[in-house]
Amino acid sequence: MAGCNGVSARNGVKNGLHRKPFIIGVAGGTASGKSSVCGRIMELLGQHEVDCKQRQVAILSQDSFYKVLTPEEKAKAFKGQFNFDHPDAFDNTLIEETLRNIIAGQTVHIPVYDFVTHARREGEFTTIYPADVVLFEGILVFYYRNIRDLFNMKLFVDTDADTRLSRRVLRDINERGRDLENVLVQYTTFVKPAFEEFCLPTKKYADVIIPRGVENKVAINLIVQHIQDLMNGGWKRHNGRNRSDSEGMEIPLH
Repeated sequence: MAGCNGVSARNGVKNGLHRKPFIIGVAGGTASGKSSVCGRIMELLGQHEVDCKQRQVAILSQDSFYKVLTPEEKAKAFKGQFNFDHPDAFDNTLIEETLRNIIAGQTVHIPVYDFVTHARREGEFTTIYPADVVLFEGILVFYYRNIRDLFNMKLFVDTDADTRLSRRVLRDINERGRDLENVLVQYTTFVKPAFEEFCLPTKKYADVIIPRGVENKVAINLIVQHIQDLMNGGWKRHNGRNRSDSEGMEIPLH
């Protein structure tokens, strides 16, 4: 995630101005390439080389907002029996509160989630400073209307199921300490059914659908061009619009 690690956070606004940021939601199935798309956008904008306090574009991940598990839920998680792909697996109240604080121009601190221990790391967080554009990615960022309505633009990264499964297997084994059997059982028991029930139906809310994820250079370049306009003064015009005006904007890529 594009942010700063720390142990404390400050509230404030950049250069003494309250910039109402342009919030972009990025949804899609597990391992569809949401993070890669956001990372590529940051790279093309040159924002990955900018100090985190000065960045005009920031990235948040829904994965940071997994809820605090009860002892019973954590025991299920270690056995691979907890559904992390269900809408209720996330601290949706904290997500909405965080996004509203970002819109209000505040600096926020985001929990650091440990996928090995299934818990937030105590005393650790990522600091997100006020930015002109904020990308918020996750499998179910469009599921709840209260959260969905906070986005000025909604992107859906559409990648075929076989590719997503192979990516998830490699990721969970290499990065999260899972074994192959555990990954496959969890996928067939929870991930695939949850995608079909909760994630896929939210595709209808997307303004832009990005087939093949980061490989779709045309789509990403068009989105980057739009963000560049916002960074180069377009945020002033955006702040002069009401929310219904900004929500009506679409880029015809799908």
